[in-house]
Amino acid sequence: MIETFSNMIEACGSKAEVMRGSLVYAVLSAIAQGMAYALLFPLFAALAAGSDEAWWYLGGIVVLVLLDGLFRLGESHGGWRVYIEVSDETRTNLGEQLKRMPLEQLAKRQTGDLNSVLTGNVQDVVSIAGGLFGIVINTMVAPTVTIIATFFIDWRLAIAMLILFPMAIPVYRTIRAAGARENRISMTAHADAASHIVEYTQGLSVLRATRQVGPESQRLQASLARLREAQVAGTKLVTLPSIIMSALVQIGILAITALAISFVLADSLSMAAVLALIVIAIRFSEPLALFANMSSMFDFMEAAIDRIGELLAVPPLPQADSKVGVEGSHVVFDNVTFAYDQTDEEVLRGVSFEVPERSLTALVGSSGSGKTTITKLLTRFADPQTGSIEIGGVDVRSMTQTELMRHFSVVFQDVYLFDDSIEENIRLAKPSATHEEIIAAATAANGHEFISALPNGYATSVGEIGGALSGGERQRISIARAILKDSPIVILDEPTSALDTESEVAVQRAIDTLVRDKTVLVIAHRLSTVVAADNIIVLEEGQIVEQGSHDQLLSKNGRYADMWHAQRADRHWQITDTMPAET
Repeated sequence: MIETFSNMIEACGSKAEVMRGSLVYAVLSAIAQGMAYALLFPLFAALAAGSDEAWWYLGGIVVLVLLDGLFRLGESHGGWRVYIEVSDETRTNLGEQLKRMPLEQLAKRQTGDLNSVLTGNVQDVVSIAGGLFGIVINTMVAPTVTIIATFFIDWRLAIAMLILFPMAIPVYRTIRAAGARENRISMTAHADAASHIVEYTQGLSVLRATRQVGPESQRLQASLARLREAQVAGTKLVTLPSIIMSALVQIGILAITALAISFVLADSLSMAAVLALIVIAIRFSEPLALFANMSSMFDFMEAAIDRIGELLAVPPLPQADSKVGVEGSHVVFDNVTFAYDQTDEEVLRGVSFEVPERSLTALVGSSGSGKTTITKLLTRFADPQTGSIEIGGVDVRSMTQTELMRHFSVVFQDVYLFDDSIEENIRLAKPSATHEEIIAAATAANGHEFISALPNGYATSVGEIGGALSGGERQRISIARAILKDSPIVILDEPTSALDTESEVAVQRAIDTLVRDKTVLVIAHRLSTVVAADNIIVLEEGQIVEQGSHDQLLSKNGRYADMWHAQRADRHWQITDTMPAET
């Protein structure tokens, strides 16, 4: 319990002192409540004797009850303040961590798992901080104070009430020991199920096409089955000990009552004291019986703290403390070697090349050759194990993340749009942009005409992930965003490869506007799109095997020439009628 308390205080961060203050109020409230119940003994005795002292005892109880109420207000105020502020602070810290941590690490985590940490796990922590611990304190402290006060009235009654507590301790320890493991398993199962639900929802069109919906969706059903098993195991784990705890408490009350009656029959205890004892025992029996269930909440909190701590413990990429002077947009890769985390296979091996300012360099090669990894390292998805990457003569590791990303406009093959209006999706590149600047960027991206034709124009919502728009329309909005940002370096990840002919022409015109007077690095799958590139870099298995202009590479009759001739041959491929003639 002490370790749980310490973990909870630590989880409160900068609001730890507020939490401590709230718990102090909880202790004072419990003390006042416990003393009020202890006064029932002399009150009932005075009433039985018809003594006027009963008024004094009643007045004392009233005062203690009022104090209890005031302390509860203090506890509640601090508790809810912690509940709100710790929740906000924890999510803010997690958000800052997501901004700082390497995208390489972030990409390993499932969306549902991250959502579970940011929402459910934070909620599990702050719900304890927001009041449950106060309930536990009341459950433990109030009976203890009553028993201590009863020692000054009748030590035998105090001993009788102590019977309830020793019986609860081994049951509580058993539940905490087993529950710690099961609750972590349950929380992992919840996160796994959440991830698969998100995956199922986003891929529903594909699943429908392959008849993998409902009971046929094996991945989702498997994760839900694991969650169900974890929930069943957790329920079984808590139910039996809770029943045992409740039974022990009831047996304890009967034992106390029987002992008190024996004192009455022996003329060593008054009936009034017995009645007070029964009232107190019944009052504290329910919280003690529920204490077993409360312990599972602590286990959830511990598991949640572990998951939050695991995410916060990911070492962020080293960040520069101050801005550095970057001169121009000349890009240099110098002997760069890189392997993804927890793998021994090098994705890039000794890669060196230059992209002169205001030139166009194309990266070509088979899948897995390292093209995308080069662009990721340039934007600090991760840092290479050896070598360096420079922009304008400055190592990217010497720049702040904000300064580094100021130099890039990126257009991906798969465009991600937020579920907001077209205007706001374009404005992401420049939050201060006016409506006129948005229109100018969209016009330059060859998108103003189709946007204006929509029912709500620029206020039209694009839907989740831009689902309300076609691929070509999404791509032109992405290019408008890049044009609005107006960064000196443009990275293109084959933005036209998945488009129809008409959309490809419109997008290509938009790209021509985007890359004018820029330093451009493009990943190309169709070699016909980069014939005019200043430099074409051919990659195979993480190494540069050739580089030069289109004509130079063709004259070498090497890997690039093979790729070029193969793609040219594919252009003449067609479906032929191979059905046998009818007889």
